Amino acid sequence: MQTTEQLKEMVRQKYSDIALQDKTENAASCCGSGCCSIETANIMTDDYSTLQGYNPEADLGLGCGLPTQFAKIKKGDVVIDLGSGAGNDAFIARAETGETGKVIGIDFTPAMIAKARGNAEKLGFHNVEFRQGDIENMPVSDNVADVIVSNCVLNLVPNKDGVIKDIYRVLKPGAHFSISDIVLEGNLPAAIQQAAEMYAGCVSGAIQKQVYLGLIEAKGFTNITIQKEKVIHIPDDILSGYLSQEEITQFRNGNTGIYSITVYAEKPTKETNCCGADCCNE
Repeated sequence: MQTTEQLKEMVRQKYSDIALQDKTENAASCCGSGCCSIETANIMTDDYSTLQGYNPEADLGLGCGLPTQFAKIKKGDVVIDLGSGAGNDAFIARAETGETGKVIGIDFTPAMIAKARGNAEKLGFHNVEFRQGDIENMPVSDNVADVIVSNCVLNLVPNKDGVIKDIYRVLKPGAHFSISDIVLEGNLPAAIQQAAEMYAGCVSGAIQKQVYLGLIEAKGFTNITIQKEKVIHIPDDILSGYLSQEEITQFRNGNTGIYSITVYAEKPTKETNCCGADCCNE
């Protein structure tokens, strides 16, 4: 069993490598993990190219949804993008919030921060900045953001509860988030659950859908809504690296489902009086 720090270092190293690849290499794998598939070029990603603000150089093909499309961003909003990568979602968010707003991207991989800053400079964006840090302890003050977005990132973080708690801290009262992520229904085969490549590929780090939604509710968020859901199909040529043909057949015929969901939730306008281990104000 790997420690939290070992898992984080593994993801950091993997995404440092990804920062040096182009989109073709990344999109041909599950979340850019490098577990390349000849069966399909886009296992999880959605098409950003029609959205205002899209920049091909910032799109590494690492997402599993279009959270900015559902995030209800208004002109002048302060938007935070968790796990901002090369800046793709941050630049889409900037198109929504405009010159009077501000976008802050947070990523813990130095190579991604450097790539995103370079892209922002090329585009001449002065109201988009990228900060290095952990998203469970954001380098951001309390009650700052009008909107938080994230695309296929929380599943990579061992301390998901900590991330959701910090999202609550950073959002203004009455503000909201829209997050795309990978969740499960049923249990993954042990070989996939333990595979480092698949962890960095957004699959084995995923948790049960109802547990995920429960973490959000426990922190005090309201109006929790699944804005979009789609089934994720992992091709046989990827699974064969971890499972025998018999195990693949059992997996296909079983009750396990892998899903991309985009979740919306709001921070209440007034703090709730809660108590217990999961209190949102602890």
